[in-house]
Amino acid sequence: MRIDKYLTGLLILAALGPSLMSGSVSAKEYFTVKNNVLERPTGFREWIYVGTPLTPNDMNNGKANFQEFHTVYIDPESWEHWKKTGKFRDGTIIIKEMTSVGSKVAASGKGYFMGDFIGLEATIKSKREFPNEPGNWAYFSFTNEDHKSIKKTANLEPTANCNGCHEASAHDDFVFTQYYPVLRAGKANAENAVGGR
Repeated sequence: MRIDKYLTGLLILAALGPSLMSGSVSAKEYFTVKNNVLERPTGFREWIYVGTPLTPNDMNNGKANFQEFHTVYIDPESWEHWKKTGKFRDGTIIIKEMTSVGSKVAASGKGYFMGDFIGLEATIKSKREFPNEPGNWAYFSFTNEDHKSIKKTANLEPTANCNGCHEASAHDDFVFTQYYPVLRAGKANAENAVGGR
């Protein structure tokens, strides 16, 4: 490739770079809600991974409320906003993909290892879509009863199902950031940026 063509390509990428890399995408490209029914988001495994909590049955007398791995992602635009402000923007969507505990023995030793995908849930912060929900956060579950497949759409969960626990125990605006090291690190960056001004 000739050097002048290469440099031209770099200049084009430099001009487009901020819009391509900033995650400045309309929130509606991440989710579609109509009449409190959410279409299942796609591409979320390409979003920002924030953590994987696990509360296994054998550490909770065989009766853990959430005995599966919860792999959690936040949409890229909201991640950028979080890093800058330490706050969840209106339009934030957080996805929780649930995976069973598979084997408890591996070549590395005993532990908890991921098995199969068994569920999918989402939470969205939106004043326009959910003006009456606490904090404007709404919760949706795409998990079927068989825990072997997921639905294409999900209905808004009743407020009592999720909001109360999140409001009482989550550290930041209904989100359990205390269990997500990536979000904690992002907020620290925001706080350091503000403190350094």
